[in-house]
Amino acid sequence: MSKTIKTTCPYCGVGCGVLATLKDGQVSVKGDPDHPANKGRLCSKGSALAETLALDGRLLKPVVHSAETTWDNALDEVATRFKQTIAKHGPDSIALYVSGQLLTEDYYVANKLMKGFMGTANIDTNSRLCMASSVAGHKRAFGADTVPGNYEDLEQADLLVLVGSNLAWCHPVLYQRVAAAKAARPNMRIINIDPRHTATSDLADLHLAVAPGSDVALFNHLLCAIHEQGAVDSAYVAAHVNGFDAALEAASSGDVSVTGLPRADIDAFTRAWVGTEKVVTIYSQGVNQSTAGADKVNAILNCHLATGRIGRAGMGPFSVTGQPNAMGGREVGGLANMLACHMDLENAGHRATVREFWQAPQMPDAAGLKAVDMFRAVGDGRIKALWVMCTNPVVSLPEADRVKEAIEGCDFVVVSDMYGDTDTAKLADVLLPATGWGEKTGTVTNSERCISRQRSFLPAPGEARHDWDVLADVGRRMGWQAAFDYETPAEVLREYAALSGLAAGHGRDFDISALSDLSNEDYDDFTPQHWPISADRNGGRFFADGQFYTPSGKANMLPLHHRSPANAPTAAHPFVLNTGRIRDQWHTMSRSGLAPRLSQHMGEPYVEIHPRDAEDLGLKAADLAEVTSPHGRAVLRVLISDKMRRGEVFAPMHWTGTHASDGRIDALVAAEVDPVSGQPESKASPVKITKLQAAWYGYAVTHDKSVVDTDYWAIARVGNGWQAELAGMTAPEDWEDEARRLFDLAGADVQVVQDPARGLFRLAAHRGGQLIAALFIAPAPVELARSHLIGQLGGNDSGALAGRAGANQPDPGATICACFNVGVNTIIEAINLQNLISVEQIGAALNAGTNCGSCRPELAAILASAQHREAAE
Repeated sequence: MSKTIKTTCPYCGVGCGVLATLKDGQVSVKGDPDHPANKGRLCSKGSALAETLALDGRLLKPVVHSAETTWDNALDEVATRFKQTIAKHGPDSIALYVSGQLLTEDYYVANKLMKGFMGTANIDTNSRLCMASSVAGHKRAFGADTVPGNYEDLEQADLLVLVGSNLAWCHPVLYQRVAAAKAARPNMRIINIDPRHTATSDLADLHLAVAPGSDVALFNHLLCAIHEQGAVDSAYVAAHVNGFDAALEAASSGDVSVTGLPRADIDAFTRAWVGTEKVVTIYSQGVNQSTAGADKVNAILNCHLATGRIGRAGMGPFSVTGQPNAMGGREVGGLANMLACHMDLENAGHRATVREFWQAPQMPDAAGLKAVDMFRAVGDGRIKALWVMCTNPVVSLPEADRVKEAIEGCDFVVVSDMYGDTDTAKLADVLLPATGWGEKTGTVTNSERCISRQRSFLPAPGEARHDWDVLADVGRRMGWQAAFDYETPAEVLREYAALSGLAAGHGRDFDISALSDLSNEDYDDFTPQHWPISADRNGGRFFADGQFYTPSGKANMLPLHHRSPANAPTAAHPFVLNTGRIRDQWHTMSRSGLAPRLSQHMGEPYVEIHPRDAEDLGLKAADLAEVTSPHGRAVLRVLISDKMRRGEVFAPMHWTGTHASDGRIDALVAAEVDPVSGQPESKASPVKITKLQAAWYGYAVTHDKSVVDTDYWAIARVGNGWQAELAGMTAPEDWEDEARRLFDLAGADVQVVQDPARGLFRLAAHRGGQLIAALFIAPAPVELARSHLIGQLGGNDSGALAGRAGANQPDPGATICACFNVGVNTIIEAINLQNLISVEQIGAALNAGTNCGSCRPELAAILASAQHREAAE
């Protein structure tokens, strides 16, 4: 017997619907064809969700001071310590740091507990690292954090401009919707503005490789072109916009040459934008994660407001969010400077409404500490009790080493998480086991204001509890019984919806008051809906009528000037480091790292560097590079790529202290923030790069996860076990003894091949006739058929020492399509044997590229290379 549950993906802000089917104790997932966000599509991460549901490593009981205990003891400790801290040092001596992966009901209770009852606004979220600049830009221009349009606008636009957004890798399902729209309407044009040439750039008609941080200069130039070419909608501006003249004057004083772009490309961009009415400008972290992030957002909004191209079908600015419920957190007041339902903390009328509704004993009248400042306050002792929920700041915050030191020195630290071995969880005084995707039930809001349900289809493991329930329990233990007497998340949503009706009375945009009398049964059956959801309005776009949420009712255009990134390269740190996501991993990998197929495309932390820069530094492909900044150090595998501009490098942000020895890239990033939004600069950190002079390099596969303690290591779950990339500064005296120590090979049958003179060593270990581990050592980065060796784990093949497949054992090669686990060698063989001449034909033959499509640019490159070789023969 099988049961299928409709739920929502826990990864990015696209908010894809998922069908989770439970049959004979096994879970399978596929896209929900009825969900408006994805219409049945899923990306590689979403497709692999079922592989992340094992209980390995799960935190199953509360832990206090390293000892398992009961929930009563743990929560009494939390409540008592927070009460004592507030009594002795005041409410601003405590803080709660939460996550865009929480459900809206979790977020609401957390915000209510901190701001309404503990009396502090020191609650912030990792969305501060993601979309705070967009929030600030929206509020300055529109008077509220309102996303004007919806996903259909991306498909209806005649010109789509992607700014600082690698949609193909970071929001693959949206990318597929755009790619399908362009295929259906070949006259649709796409412009990609990004310092890097990414997978998204391959879909674009024009790629503008702007200098890091120069977006304001480019869009100021566009505003001038809009004016000079007569594209200003004068009637719309006169009736609905303030600040046009000042914005234009500021823009006119700028110099577009700071973008580093050829004049012909700049002119092509402005001609396309000015000459196309139906234009959508999508922007993401390349805009937001900047010390000028809010200004970048407003420079984009200025252009749409000047032309009146906003809120109508196929036109408008569009912020795509990075986390599944970043929008829900913004709506519920999860940021330190906000109240629930888009009300403002520093507005006395809004505060009074919320306080009265909650019957709260106290309410702060000033913004709390934003994320970076919050952890500075932890470090200098102003914050003495800290609760971290569903996030890993020791990895994700800038100056991550300083953050680690701050948490280590904090008087009292609580961490709520699914796993007890994250970099942050290891520092906790109290660990609280939390439920996760598949076990939780509640709501999330995606980038287009669509509220969807996450539903449980698995029981909570061990003693894990829902976050809203734990927060409410602490509230009751601190003396606020009636305010936190919730029994279900549906009760929380009803209360939240009722408060939104009062917010609407203050002229706020966020209104879901029609859900205030939602029954438990209706909550269970809730289908995706775009807000607002009220008696007066359901869904739709904002601002086509020219009505905004500012005191004047008009939008604001802002006078803006280009500001370079806070830290410029120096002789000591001459390269600019750009950080971001990769295709198949998510945040700090606590979930996505559990899926073997997701580690086979990019299984190790790396630095992407231009070929000429690599040559100057004496670096070759697969070397290890030491990357340093004034704040930290990382050791990364070298990936040589002409997709980077000279002087700029890129490294992913996913690797943690549990996955690699020195892969925490945010340890290098300075804690410089946008003065308006508080969002850190993650795209332009000055760094130095040198070759790591390792004495030896290694590669290993093991059946069981091992504790590796070599000078350099990076582990990943693969196939039936784990792989480890290794290196060391000195070689051990006896490699066999070292292998037995590293991989716990006591009692195993071991085969060894070695050549000490050449620095070569190979070992294969069997137990019960099955391969349980293999280790390959060389004086240079190890070359072997990794995918073949991974496939031998758990088998009885005695030929593992060869390191490559025999003639009768095809090696699929490195994984290109993670959705269907298709390797490069398989693709090349199909191209050659079947005479494939298009990416579509590769998909028909192998399925590669037919699901999320984010590997299609790589398929095209492989195809072009094969055709080039054939032409040369």
